Amino acid sequence: MVHLPPLISDLGLILGAAGLITLIFKRIKQPLVLGYIIAGLLVGPHISLFPNITDEENIKVWAEIGVIFLLFTLGLEFSFKKLASVGGAASITAIVEVIFMVGIGFGTGKLLGWSNMDSIFLGGILSVSSTTIIIRAFEELDVKTQQFAILVFGVLIVEDLVAILLLVLLSTLAVSKIFSGAAMLVSVLKLAFFLILWFIGGIFLIPTFLKKTRKLMNDETLLIVSIALCLIMVLLATKVGFSPALGAFIMGSILAETTQGEKIEHLVKSVKDLFGAIFFVSVGMLINPEMLIKNIGPVLLITFVTIVGKLISSSTGAMLSGQSLKNSVQSGMSLAQIGEFSFIIATLGLTLKVTSDFLYPIAVAVSAITTFTTPYLIRLSPGLYSFLEKKLPSNWIKKLNKYSSTAQVITTTSDWKIYLHSYIYNIVIQSVCIISIFFVSTRYILPFVRNHVSNIIIVDFVAAGFGLLLAAPFLWALSARRIQENAFSNLWHNENVSRGPLIALNLFRVMLGLFFTVLLVIQFISDPVFLILVIVMIAVLNSLFSKKIQKMYSKIERRFLTNLNEKEVEASHKDKIRPDIVPWDAHLVELKVSPESPFVGQNLFDLGIREKFGVNVAMIERGRNTIANPGRDEKLYPGDEVMVIGTDDQLAKLKPFIELSEENRPPVQKETMTLQKVTINSNSPLKGITIRSSGMREKAKALVVGLERDGERILNPDSSMQFEEEDIVWIVGNPKRLQDFMLQL
Repeated sequence: MVHLPPLISDLGLILGAAGLITLIFKRIKQPLVLGYIIAGLLVGPHISLFPNITDEENIKVWAEIGVIFLLFTLGLEFSFKKLASVGGAASITAIVEVIFMVGIGFGTGKLLGWSNMDSIFLGGILSVSSTTIIIRAFEELDVKTQQFAILVFGVLIVEDLVAILLLVLLSTLAVSKIFSGAAMLVSVLKLAFFLILWFIGGIFLIPTFLKKTRKLMNDETLLIVSIALCLIMVLLATKVGFSPALGAFIMGSILAETTQGEKIEHLVKSVKDLFGAIFFVSVGMLINPEMLIKNIGPVLLITFVTIVGKLISSSTGAMLSGQSLKNSVQSGMSLAQIGEFSFIIATLGLTLKVTSDFLYPIAVAVSAITTFTTPYLIRLSPGLYSFLEKKLPSNWIKKLNKYSSTAQVITTTSDWKIYLHSYIYNIVIQSVCIISIFFVSTRYILPFVRNHVSNIIIVDFVAAGFGLLLAAPFLWALSARRIQENAFSNLWHNENVSRGPLIALNLFRVMLGLFFTVLLVIQFISDPVFLILVIVMIAVLNSLFSKKIQKMYSKIERRFLTNLNEKEVEASHKDKIRPDIVPWDAHLVELKVSPESPFVGQNLFDLGIREKFGVNVAMIERGRNTIANPGRDEKLYPGDEVMVIGTDDQLAKLKPFIELSEENRPPVQKETMTLQKVTINSNSPLKGITIRSSGMREKAKALVVGLERDGERILNPDSSMQFEEEDIVWIVGNPKRLQDFMLQL
């Protein structure tokens, strides 16, 4: 008898249960994540009504792979440049929400009599909202283009990075078992160092690699290469003490900056769905119903704290960032849930064995309840805003509107701000590159040379020389590179600005470069005489080859910037600036003209869009052609991408006329077309007349495609040809139309 490994039978049971339950959830229009969790609960060890998993350890391995792919695809959607572009409003909102929810989560845990570790992990679990649930709800409610939704997407991007930071900090806290400020600071600095290093190295190498191999890659090889890169970064992350999830997230964010990022995201989606389903099923398997019933009180309390706390904290953060009361309330209601990152944080606590058994099922239960409530809260948010607007004093509303207007006024940037920003950026980037080169030189190059060369002096000189050669471009950029020449020149020649700080800043750069140089050399050479000799040699070589070093750095920087901006350059014709107009709550939205739209073929003057809907058409994109500020005679065609500006209410009224939803589309009028054979006899009304004069095309919408005469076959006969007796004619058309046509002749 053939033996079937438990892993295969368990996997079949998991996917079978997941498939069946999710079909039911699709039918009742509920999130699939909840279906996976319930499937896991049914096949888990705590319910005996159904077949159970036999080897839970193997399933945990599959679940770990699921976390990796889940974080990998989140990284593909994330991208560091998106984080830089979300703006202050999303950043302030996210930071206020996270700090508030961590605090209130910790306080709730202590109120329930939990330990410090359980309370801290509860705060982390409640601090991050669910990207998957929110996107799903926005799509179902068709609000993705509304102004508050754009803010929510920005908040989710910031929260993704905060969640990664929380994973690192909670891991450090769980290992040390005590809250040490120094240990936390070291963890944050370590995370920042490797994030910068991996991002710089990844952007420098990976887009170039993908570009060089693009012609060799089909979908299959691109998928394999992408997954391989993900797993390589997972190995690197675990090698330096981080979680595998962090490595997957970083590689996803690097690939998101490449020109093939969207294609990779599409290819990986099926793999992510498979392993993600296994992960969420494993989440359900860990739920103990008895534990859940026993802790029903904490579940309801924490659910209430989550919804109310996120509503208050997110709305407050949005208002502090300068958003209107309406946008703030809608954003707060949208973010009032927890999701996939919360599961990962809860799983971390169980894996490290620092949290109690009851915390995990409580977190899952709260996530399930808030997932159900999210769409209803989003629908109720306009009503809550209207209620607050009526109940709040009118002078409060005026002050909020005034603050919203003034908070978003563009301020001028001083030369000092420009210079200092570039100065700090230069020091951080170059220092990270130099330190990483030093680490590689001492950890790998030196042992390698010592294994192949017996002379210690030669070994030290070779290793030190190789390290300095690699670090030379970055040492030059750190110490001597000109930073923001225009801003520096303006400050230097400004009589009202003292030159002392500028001189001190430049001197600090030089000293820092010298410090790094000496630090590298003393790793290999301890003798003072040789040390001085080497430093003198370095100074001489630097003066002789300064231009070559500068040229080398310029080449490295140019390649990095080209790779970083290639995606935007390639899609520059689609880039659009979409500023918000404050305080009128108006913004730009892109709508695509449906083929069945009643606006198709009409010009803007006849449509009267501004007069009927109160919006303006700012631009029309037709294929590769862009029509900015279109004139009154410009017509709309199917597939046009129309950019219009207006408020959410105005745009909601216009949208059904341009982008027709399935329920608003006219019923498809399908007409049966068949190939029919007609024989011309002596009584046929077609006998003796030409194909053109018969009017068959115009009256019956039919087409003569073939004719047989005296054994000769004529394909697509000329329209001047006459029908003769005994001709066999092949006609393409609707049978009913053709029959009516023949009766009318």
